[in-house]
Amino acid sequence: MMRALPLLLIALGAAAPAAVAAPLIQPGYWESTNKLLSPIRQSSTEKRCITPADVEKFMGGPSNRHYACSYPTKVFSGGKITLKGSCVSKKGHKVAVQGSGSYTPTSFDLTAEIATEFLGLDIAGKASTEARRIGDTCPPPEPKPDDKK
Repeated sequence: MMRALPLLLIALGAAAPAAVAAPLIQPGYWESTNKLLSPIRQSSTEKRCITPADVEKFMGGPSNRHYACSYPTKVFSGGKITLKGSCVSKKGHKVAVQGSGSYTPTSFDLTAEIATEFLGLDIAGKASTEARRIGDTCPPPEPKPDDKK
């Protein structure tokens, strides 16, 4: 579970924001750093292309390929973010998530408190995502090793 949590804050996912007036962030080339701050420390950084169609998904709330997440409380207003919801793993393991942060057209910062029960123990933790737009355009995708020219 803990290995997946840093990714929880980068692969921002699914549902539509509840309070959205204008485009929240600009599409382009973004770099994100995800940190699991407690109970253990982990960090990962990735670069990704965010297209106009991806903006809502990116801002929709933390999620990843290991968890399906839902955020009944989701507010983006005046440069501030508030999220509260839960994620469920493919094996049925539930994690409560509550986060807050800020955004500008070229930045996104979110800190989240996470809580779960694991083997009869209550486990609480903290994670963060910091993302910055690093370019107007995305580099072309790298060819796959099996691509022949």
